[in-house]
Amino acid sequence: MKKRTKTKTQPVVIRNYRDTLFRMLYRNKVRLLSLFNAVNGTHYDNPDDLTITTLEGVLYLEMKNDVSCIIDMMMQLYEHQSTVNPNMPLRNLFYVSDLLQKYIYEEGLDIYSRKQIKIPTPKFVVFYNGDEEQPERKEIRLSKAFSANTGETNMELVVLQININKGQNEELKAACKTLQEYAEFTERAREHRKEMELEDAIRTTIDECIRDGILKDFLLKNKAEVYHMCLYEFDVELHERVLREEEREEGRIEGRREGRREGIREGRLEGQREERIFAKQVFKAFLSGKTPEAIAEELNVPVEEVKNLVD
Repeated sequence: MKKRTKTKTQPVVIRNYRDTLFRMLYRNKVRLLSLFNAVNGTHYDNPDDLTITTLEGVLYLEMKNDVSCIIDMMMQLYEHQSTVNPNMPLRNLFYVSDLLQKYIYEEGLDIYSRKQIKIPTPKFVVFYNGDEEQPERKEIRLSKAFSANTGETNMELVVLQININKGQNEELKAACKTLQEYAEFTERAREHRKEMELEDAIRTTIDECIRDGILKDFLLKNKAEVYHMCLYEFDVELHERVLREEEREEGRIEGRREGRREGIREGRLEGQREERIFAKQVFKAFLSGKTPEAIAEELNVPVEEVKNLVD
């Protein structure tokens, strides 16, 4: 069995002690129902038909899911990501497991019964608005994480990643005003961040959006909380971007090292090939009766090199 080597790990940023702007926005049933309808192409109009099931903490992982809800036996799990994360299916597996256990307990269902119990049908969505290039929509599969390549698996979980950056999924955003305005808010904050200190960028974004009617009522009501929340969110985003760049640089350095090692190895092999060719030429000329001096002159090498081979 191949021995595993220890690798240096970066410190993990724990997210469980702060809410996020996305989570805070969709804590409201009216706004969440609008998002549900936009994602699913439905037309539910009674917010009381929707049950918010968002987890406040996940055992072992020390993190919360962003937003989850149930309506008409459809369970939807929504996450916001400003970085590309291929592990979202695994995270959602933990979330949905907790949510289903909670549902079964609250509904008084018996998983040991001979009768088939019915559970909500889950759907997993990630709303992405990071600065890395991503398609409008893509599926991220849990099976990509499986180590053994058996060609088939009895288990799968698919997360739909929806890009909400400017120019992406505009029809979806138009169907949910809050999502559209949330995307605009984060876009403005990111642009201001390029020119200002973080605190000034966030204050400017909040004031601009209130002036322009973007999340106006929400921001007026929660201005101080949103300010501190965004300080934390953008700090984490910057931290993750720095880590990604450090990882890329480490990869580039290792690649250069590997390239040098490969170059040295190839150089040695090439040198060995040239030595064999040179030796053949010397012996062939020597056996034909030529002197070492004549061979050296013909091959344009010092006579000592020829003599070392034939003496």
